[in-house]
Amino acid sequence: MNGIRTLVPVALLLCSAYSKGQQLSLFTQYRENAVIINPAAMESDFLAFGSNLTFGASYRVQWSGFRSAPRTQTLRASFISKRFAGVTPLLGGHIINDQTGPTGFAGVYGRIGGVVTNDPEYGGFAIAITGGAVQYRVKASELFLRDDGDVLGSTNQTRIFPDVGIGMYYYQMVGDGNFFYAGASMPQALGLNLTFKNENGQFYTKRVQHIYGTLGFYKFTNGGDGFIEPSVLFKYAPNAPLNVDVNLRYQIPSSLWIGAGMSSAKAIHLETGLLLGEALGADNVFRIGYGFDYPFSSIGPSTGATHEINLTISLDR
Repeated sequence: MNGIRTLVPVALLLCSAYSKGQQLSLFTQYRENAVIINPAAMESDFLAFGSNLTFGASYRVQWSGFRSAPRTQTLRASFISKRFAGVTPLLGGHIINDQTGPTGFAGVYGRIGGVVTNDPEYGGFAIAITGGAVQYRVKASELFLRDDGDVLGSTNQTRIFPDVGIGMYYYQMVGDGNFFYAGASMPQALGLNLTFKNENGQFYTKRVQHIYGTLGFYKFTNGGDGFIEPSVLFKYAPNAPLNVDVNLRYQIPSSLWIGAGMSSAKAIHLETGLLLGEALGADNVFRIGYGFDYPFSSIGPSTGATHEINLTISLDR
């Protein structure tokens, strides 16, 4: 082999600058996937509705104008005990699958932690970790070597590595039942370098640690049936600018929510969803939400819109 030969498909070349800054999966409705971003986070269902057992699923298509656009699917579960003071257990886990063109990863994680609190329904400080395994994969036949047009190979390549995430989270009831929350996390604490190679060449990918921060406030209205929630999500990766998402969500009492926001990466966010369950006579909260992103940067090619669907069911146990 005459030196290192690497190829990136055309669709990935168009977004290569973005990929360097954000290697982890993105979420428009990040509050619905808070425990994936931060293992110590409290679910929206717990803070807004008092439900301590939550199951959720999401499907996201990013940069929908491209054939090799990123697609992400997640399943998650979380539980916080409301029966203990001192340190109350925080449990759960999630499964995630992400595919971008010929490259992708799938991970399975468990979650364990504790909330230091006098009463978990009023506030506390949580510390938690996630641990699991991630499979990184490359479809070698879809990677072409840049200097001669040959494919990297005919056999798909895979690697499996352990992964760990860490987080901390503080929440507190203030005023007339309102909640303030703040958190910081590193969902991928183990950075690594991966090399996939065969007789034709090599393909490198590097995973680096990302740091996330969240701030938010639930202001309840109509006797607690609705709320207004401003929130901010900070994302940082080495050698990339700090990204800031600012969002505002309004829960219309017992039925519908709407939200909007924007990021420093020059994208707008819109979301809406239905709150079901109690209205249907069920002893749970069921939500279906839709998120939409669109970039408005005048620099570089348009990457198209992003669409995201979230389904959540929560119970008080």
